Amino acid sequence: MDIYLHNTLSRTKEKFVPVQAGRVTMYVCGPTVYNFAHIGNARPAVVFDVLRRFLASEYAEVVYVRNVTDVDDKINAAAKAEGVPIGVITERYLAAYHADMQALGVPPPGIEPKVTGHIPQIIEMIQRLIANGHAYEAESHVLFNVPSYPDYGRLSGRNRDEMIAGARVDVAPYKRDAADFVLWKPSPEGVPGWDSPWGFGRPGWHIECSAMIDANLGSGPVDIHGGGHDLIFPHHENEIAQSTCANSGRLGGQPFCRYWMHNGFVNVDAEKMSKSLGNVLLVRDLRDQAPGEAIRLALLSAHYRQPLDWSDVGLRDAKAQLDRLYRALETLQDVQAADLPAPDSFRAALADDLNTPKALAELHALANAVNKAIDPDERGRLKGQMLAAGKLLGLLEQNPVSWFKGDEDSGEAVEIEAAIERRKAARAAKNWAESDRIRDELAARGILLEDKAGITTWRRAP
Repeated sequence: MDIYLHNTLSRTKEKFVPVQAGRVTMYVCGPTVYNFAHIGNARPAVVFDVLRRFLASEYAEVVYVRNVTDVDDKINAAAKAEGVPIGVITERYLAAYHADMQALGVPPPGIEPKVTGHIPQIIEMIQRLIANGHAYEAESHVLFNVPSYPDYGRLSGRNRDEMIAGARVDVAPYKRDAADFVLWKPSPEGVPGWDSPWGFGRPGWHIECSAMIDANLGSGPVDIHGGGHDLIFPHHENEIAQSTCANSGRLGGQPFCRYWMHNGFVNVDAEKMSKSLGNVLLVRDLRDQAPGEAIRLALLSAHYRQPLDWSDVGLRDAKAQLDRLYRALETLQDVQAADLPAPDSFRAALADDLNTPKALAELHALANAVNKAIDPDERGRLKGQMLAAGKLLGLLEQNPVSWFKGDEDSGEAVEIEAAIERRKAARAAKNWAESDRIRDELAARGILLEDKAGITTWRRAP
């Protein structure tokens, strides 16, 4: 199936053709681990996980790299405030990030490089840029000379004045040009750093990804580079300049990356999410409000390139949608699923620039067909297609019974099981009034009981 992706660089939807037939390379900018992940951090993780799943169903190999920034001024500040090494901060919040992403159905990437594990590669790339005449040392800093790369600004479409203002650059006296950006900077006493040809210091933000791409995907063209819309400038603009100039002799005139993809912002109740407004929503807190799978569906409810307006109503709607989908699967518990791919109409939606709203509509159409189907073979076919479609979106991978019960290890679940045992004892004693009272009490809490073959099971009401 032909796949079309919107390329930020060309501003058009293009047919996707990987550099190597049957093999896709994809790099996505990952977390800076100094705090808990908010819902805006989760959107690219979920979006590009769906893209990875879909590409893996079409190509023999998908090499997916998502980095971790584990040295940064915010990390340094957090470590200083607690009086601990930066590793204590980064390990804590990387573990929390992994837990949040796992709850949202996002598995680890194939490769997860860290900045601190690539300092030699960063230094080596900076040396190449200096040797090629694209970077220079000044007062213990190394800076990229922007005028040396004529195509600078093409990704963001900004003119020179906009770029300088947008980057909020410090027009330091040692800069040759106001737009030049830092590749290496000195570390004062008490700030983490590494020995380098330019003194004890640490890398600038932008050079990190360029070096990690080289180290993990090679210096040839990368098929797909992804991230949030806020990374287009200056981060990705600078990556293009660095990687192109450092690898000019190896790229053979080809672009550093063939397809640039960026997801839109997440707003909260139609307002920009920001600390100043006090509306930053942490994934770990949202997990107390709804299952991770519902958070994932809510993140996929809008096209990835468009802004997503997050609200409590939207999250409840996502949970209700999953209830309907799992209810359809619940009617097929005793049906053997046919080994089939997702329907062509569903796959076509994902092939059209990852149109997840259209794909979700196709998934609901399958559920509607399940609810009407009578023929056993058709029910088996629909179940197979529904499960295959859900897998591509990272949905419907639980047993319906488990979905409706929720967390069976939670205090509420233990309490419900205890109530069922009391009801069982009341029925054995023929105390029907007490048995009915317990059933009614649970029903009032949205817990439905079902007695079948001497066994009582429970689920949450949709």
